[in-house]
Amino acid sequence: MPVDEALAAAQERGLDLVEVAALARPPVVKIMDYGKFKFEEAKAARAAKKKQHVIQLKEVKYRPGIDDHDFDFKTRHAREFLGDGNKVKVTMMYRGRQMAHLEFGKAVLDRVAAALADIGKVEMDAKLEGRNMTMVLAPK
Repeated sequence: MPVDEALAAAQERGLDLVEVAALARPPVVKIMDYGKFKFEEAKAARAAKKKQHVIQLKEVKYRPGIDDHDFDFKTRHAREFLGDGNKVKVTMMYRGRQMAHLEFGKAVLDRVAAALADIGKVEMDAKLEGRNMTMVLAPK
């Protein structure tokens, strides 16, 4: 249909002539209410945004000489974060002479990874950054 006829048909119905595929030969157009179309599109985008879950990075901090109860308490928090679908950054903080024995902190980090192996996997292995050793766990 020629463009003039299509435009006249759209105006006759009180609607708009909208180009759907510009690169097609001949170009494809559609007769529709463009304002209503844009509103429905925005409404669908809002609904999709409401349903999406943004993954956050939560942090749990440990010390090399941590006691069993404190370890269990902090690990339980990390388990909750992983259960909610968030990533967990496990940080081992060293002070003073603790820097001479990094293996104690590494052992605690390995213990955390083993305790959370059922719900999460190690995304970034333990790495020393200044006085902190960090490891990132992601939900399975």
